[in-house]
Amino acid sequence: MPAAMTKAGVAPPPVPRGASPGTGGARRRLRREHLMFLAFVAPNFLFIVVFSYWPVIYNAYLSLTDWDMISPIKNFVGLDNYVDMFTSLGFADVLLTTVYFTVGVVGGSMLLGLGIALLLNLKLRGRTFVRTMVFAPHVLSGAAVGLVWAFIFDPNYGLSRVFFSAVGSASPAWLTDSDWALPAVIIVYLWKNTGFAAIVYLAGLQNMPKDVYESAALDGSGPWTTFRRFTLPLLSPVTFFLVVTSTIGSFQAFDVIALTTGGGPGDATTILSWFVYDSGFRSFQAGPAGASSIVMFGILLTITLLQTRYLERKVHYK
Repeated sequence: MPAAMTKAGVAPPPVPRGASPGTGGARRRLRREHLMFLAFVAPNFLFIVVFSYWPVIYNAYLSLTDWDMISPIKNFVGLDNYVDMFTSLGFADVLLTTVYFTVGVVGGSMLLGLGIALLLNLKLRGRTFVRTMVFAPHVLSGAAVGLVWAFIFDPNYGLSRVFFSAVGSASPAWLTDSDWALPAVIIVYLWKNTGFAAIVYLAGLQNMPKDVYESAALDGSGPWTTFRRFTLPLLSPVTFFLVVTSTIGSFQAFDVIALTTGGGPGDATTILSWFVYDSGFRSFQAGPAGASSIVMFGILLTITLLQTRYLERKVHYK
């Protein structure tokens, strides 16, 4: 039996470079690698804890208090803020408005984005310029977008008045009428977000396997059949990505609402994110603001988990 073989007939593991057999060199090298790993990871971990996890924990504590954000004393009230919130009809209206807003923005931007992507995928002259124009609203400041659309929706001087006058009708009071305010905000966010969905869908269309379409053409599939049976399933990873990111983004909508309606008229455009801001920084009620933000966090976490668990099963990655 060779000297390098053990009694079991298996060669021992190689000795790490710089370590002598039977010494603590290997242990010291492993310790150095661990220390180097901690040196690289610790700053990022510290930033995540300080700026992500700690605010959530402290906000959860504030949701159990009665505090006006000025007094040095925070009165502990337990779950009273949550009880008051869920028994209030006003908060139920806020949740319902949030659902309408999210469905309108997410569903509308994805449908319009897919349609635009299909057009941009055609070999048309000037399509590069059109792609740039389609994507441009997404990178604009929300404050700038809100100011521009506030002028467009003005019933006396805005472009909306010109359009309705051309068809013999008066422009509605988009931002001051409770029946039109939420549709107006949804229109603005659709204009801002559709370009992003279109470009992401376009990237998916341009990476489609050509052999699938060649096989479909040989089988005599028409355009609609090919789109329904091949294109949509192959775009399912893109759709899944857009559903998750767009849903989270819609719950964080704030800037355009602040510049156009301010959550009004009444509470017609008060979605959950604006309700948190209004409770905390306008009414100076840290408890209700913290409770509503915890509810928003729980809703987003639940939606994301459900989307990941159920929608991902229908995603075709190949």
